[in-house]
Amino acid sequence: MDGFAEIADPPSAKNKLTAAQFQSGPSIDPLTRLVTYDSAEWEKFIDEWVSHCLKSKYHKVLRTSGANDKGIDVAGFADTKLLQGIWDNYQCKHYGGPIAPGDAWPEIGKTLWYSFKGEYAPPRACFFVAPRGTGTTLTQLLANSVRLKARVKEEWVKNIQDVITDTQSVLLEGDFAAYVDAFDFSVFKPIAVREVVEQHRESPYFLARFGGALPPRPEPGAPPAEIDASESRYVAHLLDAYADHTKSPLSCASGLSGPLRSHFERQRVAFYHAESLRVFVRDKVEPGTFESLQEEIYQGVVDTCESTHADGFECVKAVTDTAQTLSLNAHPLGPSAFVQDRRGICHQLANEDRLKWTK
Repeated sequence: MDGFAEIADPPSAKNKLTAAQFQSGPSIDPLTRLVTYDSAEWEKFIDEWVSHCLKSKYHKVLRTSGANDKGIDVAGFADTKLLQGIWDNYQCKHYGGPIAPGDAWPEIGKTLWYSFKGEYAPPRACFFVAPRGTGTTLTQLLANSVRLKARVKEEWVKNIQDVITDTQSVLLEGDFAAYVDAFDFSVFKPIAVREVVEQHRESPYFLARFGGALPPRPEPGAPPAEIDASESRYVAHLLDAYADHTKSPLSCASGLSGPLRSHFERQRVAFYHAESLRVFVRDKVEPGTFESLQEEIYQGVVDTCESTHADGFECVKAVTDTAQTLSLNAHPLGPSAFVQDRRGICHQLANEDRLKWTK
């Protein structure tokens, strides 16, 4: 019709959305997400990376913040001497663009001055880390320590001597000038943010920061033939429940037969299933995440446990049945918890005496 443009058909989706994608939208690349951080969150991210992904290199990791940091943001110490020993400095910079030479001059100046003053030993390495990396000019300077030293000297009066400390102008003369001449400028290095992200992927904080799913979980192994000492409490509670059911004393699992034997063997499988989940997620999610899943299940079943039952065996069955019907969708590990995990977590709780099947 005149005056009207033809309306095209709406584009069709090439892929079906999952429920998570429908709720949260498309995933955001970690490199893009890091750009949205503020300076404090960027330092926290680098602290996580150094503390968890580079921990084999360091005896201790410390993060400083606020004024008078003496040019140290995150420090990794390779020995017990800390700042007077072998250590690496991670200078965290979060700007709108890549780090330029002008951004680096004050930090290089602080490292030179405070190591000269004996506040700390010269670092083994001083890395500049930023979400957009180092710019071309700075990257080339950091790759050529002779040129970097010459540029620092050139820039000293105009861009360095008055920004090292608020209390004085640091002149490049005398013993300090000799110290700078002898200093190994190759300690100043860039680092690619993509490398940081890929290493951080192995930390327990990655999924909380960037989303995604846990990797495929290995098949849990079968319980050992002999009952391990780590099972003693939940096994004792189960034996009490069976004795309460049969109205006869039961001192060990070898006396079980028939349905009670089958039930006992299933509970051991469930316990080890839950243990395998605990071990599987230990280094993949933030500390306390699995324990919060245990707490979620505990709160979901404790009323059932404390209700009146014909005997302890009926209590066990009622509690584990309740556990498998709980809605755990709000918990980050909910989708990873199979029926046997849920039942096994009940026995983990019994192993800590938080759940008991008999009064």
